[in-house]
Amino acid sequence: MFVDSHCHLDFPGLAEREDEILATMAANDVGAALCISVRLEEFPRVRALAERHAHLWASVGVHPDNADCEEPDLARLVALADHPRVVAIGETGLDYHWHKDAPEWQRERFRTHIRAARATGKPLIIHTRSAAEDTLRLMREEKASEAGGVMHCFTESWEVAEAALELGFYISFSGIVSFRNAKELKEVARRVPLDRLLVETDSPYLAPVPHRGKTNEPGWVVHVAEEIARLRELPLAQVEHATTDNFFRLFRHAQSPA
Repeated sequence: MFVDSHCHLDFPGLAEREDEILATMAANDVGAALCISVRLEEFPRVRALAERHAHLWASVGVHPDNADCEEPDLARLVALADHPRVVAIGETGLDYHWHKDAPEWQRERFRTHIRAARATGKPLIIHTRSAAEDTLRLMREEKASEAGGVMHCFTESWEVAEAALELGFYISFSGIVSFRNAKELKEVARRVPLDRLLVETDSPYLAPVPHRGKTNEPGWVVHVAEEIARLRELPLAQVEHATTDNFFRLFRHAQSPA
């Protein structure tokens, strides 16, 4: 069984195809997925997916790109995370690609999420783009290692991966690792310890080869695993078992449907 550790099934392009999406998951032996929150206003939709389907779980958080939305405080995040189908805090982090002024509100929001993860004992899902130095600094300052978590859709250098690993975090690879020009990322995928590696789709974005350019979906996470197996010269079954075991070890509030 494969697990998609990060997807957005409530987004347009996927939400209206729920039955079809779940059928493709089943056909590709993708037995579980984590549905990610990016705005508190839309969190009820994410939670409802996890409530409807025993093999889906939810996170709660506000994406660092989103400025025009409800700002979470610690008490609100902790309260929303107190639900058996909510197994993680996030998606959170820093993104200076879209916010080139490196706003302080992003950093404060990230701190709030780290504190919520520590308070709830639920791991963090961290997004970082053009902000690796500050992301790691805040993780250290706020003792994110006490909560643990994953650097999702990883696209940074081996040095950044190594620093995150030293903090006890997992590294998750998306369809980007299958792209021909992702040479540095492929090398990182070869080097991350197998017991700290996850796979994801980040659907509806970043469809892996051979579906690049299409609307991505959780059933295609198998292609991410295939590329990692190829890069590491391992049997696909070994990558499948490792990444699935890693998922349930990290997201310990999720119980395997298998």
